[in-house]
Amino acid sequence: MTIQEHQAWVKQFYEERNWYQFNPLIRMNFLTEEMGELTQVVHTIELGRDHPGEHKATAQELRDHLKEELCDVFDQTLILCSKYDLDPAEVFQYGENKLKKRFDSEA
Repeated sequence: MTIQEHQAWVKQFYEERNWYQFNPLIRMNFLTEEMGELTQVVHTIELGRDHPGEHKATAQELRDHLKEELCDVFDQTLILCSKYDLDPAEVFQYGENKLKKRFDSEA
């Protein structure tokens, strides 16, 4: 599946549930929430957790949780791209070009 195919799929999925209707500012709140969840799983992987009574996740469970949260962040980003009619591939290329231009002088 390409990024564009996933973007179309997630947009349709959100539309079917009336979640796509939220404007980009509200969508940023969702993205921030997902970033917090991603931060928590990365923190757990890197530093562990020390909460009494909490299930000690296996390495596979942590890896799956990381994939889940990364995907949630990607999905919110793809919805924002869709809201602004941006092709994710063009966004990636823009970022790559910016980095090349910025750091070519260091090569």
